[in-house]
Amino acid sequence: MNTEELTRIVVQALEDVKAKDIKVFNTEKITDQFERVVIASGTSNRQTRALAFSVSSSVKAAGGDVIGMEGQDTGEWVLVDCGSVVCHVLQPAVREYYNLEEIWGGREVFLQANEECASRLMPHRAHAPESAE
Repeated sequence: MNTEELTRIVVQALEDVKAKDIKVFNTEKITDQFERVVIASGTSNRQTRALAFSVSSSVKAAGGDVIGMEGQDTGEWVLVDCGSVVCHVLQPAVREYYNLEEIWGGREVFLQANEECASRLMPHRAHAPESAE
């Protein structure tokens, strides 16, 4: 299964359990550990656990591997490692505090079905102004 297919499965699994504010980041140029980071919010400990379980179950059902899950005990921040795609499910206060979107640099990922996914992508960030010569 390629990274794009895996990303779609992860996003769909999050949508199935009503995740909030799903964002997808391309991390290929930042780290060689994984290619995509998916970040989503859940409204309670129970929902974050359910979101992570949905991701894990969907990836396994599609024939993918889940390398590990961490954080299910508290449910404030649950990480699902699917190899080339890592999914973070956080409660809003934890997400705001750690600001993972800033860490991953806001690099957009455009899936083929861009119209369906546009609301989950980070807006294009302006680069530093070019020096006037």
